[in-house]
Amino acid sequence: MSPALVLEVQTICKEDELVESHEYHKGVKHLSERGLTKVPRKYILPALERPLLSKKDGATNLKLPIIDIAQLQGPDRIHALASLSKACEEYGFFQLINHGIASESVVDMIQAARKFFELPFEERSKYMSKDQSAPVRYGTSFNQNKDRVFCWRDFIKLNCHPLSDVLPHWPSSPAELRQAVVNYSIETRSLYLMLAKAILESLGLVETEKNIDENGSCDLLKEFENGSQLIVANFYPSCPEPDLTLGIPPHSDYGFLTLLLPDEEVKGLQIQHEGRWVTVEPIPNSFVVNVGDHLEIFSNGKYRSVLHRVLVNPLKSRMSIASLHSLPFNSMIRPSPKLVNDANPRRYKDTAFATFIQYMASHEHKNKNFLESRRLTQQGDA
Repeated sequence: MSPALVLEVQTICKEDELVESHEYHKGVKHLSERGLTKVPRKYILPALERPLLSKKDGATNLKLPIIDIAQLQGPDRIHALASLSKACEEYGFFQLINHGIASESVVDMIQAARKFFELPFEERSKYMSKDQSAPVRYGTSFNQNKDRVFCWRDFIKLNCHPLSDVLPHWPSSPAELRQAVVNYSIETRSLYLMLAKAILESLGLVETEKNIDENGSCDLLKEFENGSQLIVANFYPSCPEPDLTLGIPPHSDYGFLTLLLPDEEVKGLQIQHEGRWVTVEPIPNSFVVNVGDHLEIFSNGKYRSVLHRVLVNPLKSRMSIASLHSLPFNSMIRPSPKLVNDANPRRYKDTAFATFIQYMASHEHKNKNFLESRRLTQQGDA
């Protein structure tokens, strides 16, 4: 082959790669609508990072600890708080039942999110943004600007606090989406605050808080009440080769708590427990709740965020709704001084929300790499 012909072939290949790369950024749903029979190269994980899909799936299923909101609000609160503490320490995950959120709000949220993903790409793409702090962001993979291998999911992220500021930026189509998210965000926020107070009590922080205002509400609780909330709808199309890719790779959530509404019909969430990947068995009408990096820092390592990932299905698409909660965006996340002593020295650096946003924008998010970057190497290192 002549040098000129070789150069021409190389140029054509590079042009094809550029076109292909541009198509990937349109999302996996856009690609799957073409009727894919194989997973594109961009989504194929290195062999050691691929999921090992056992035919005996039941052998690797896990029933998470169950926390009953009714017990947390009743006379058996002390026992319920002990169960909550044990779940956060040993699993980093639990299932929440009797949560009190209206089934209508849940159904409306799921249907509105599904209708959004059914919109033409041209409509969905209006909300694509590289700005990690945008009030609304539609995208694909985990961090599509940095991921070397893309994951098999599309998402829409909606900043939900304060609602009056962000609501005008949310998608106006489908028509019911805004009201569905408003209702759902208000109810999940109320549920989160109930859980946050219980967690503070389980850590021994509410009882010992001395800075009480005239209304009897401590400053610590006020900060949580004014905290951030992000609702993320995840869509995972069916995948022709689910053993080659993942819906989301192993990661921990950055915030304080995540309240996940899982797909009850199509399992996919896995957590790393006792050194192996296990599939979470969802309970109907419940939330899966997990500890985030900010709670691990705040508790000085007593409660641990846990690695989790999402499998994809060869026959069915899957959808989940996550409500991520933490302190206000302008807060500094640090270990509670009441949980630091000679026996349990400070383990993490002060961490601004802005630091996380910058890290996410400039790094490929893998495992617990952000949290590890905030860990102190020696006592007194700040």
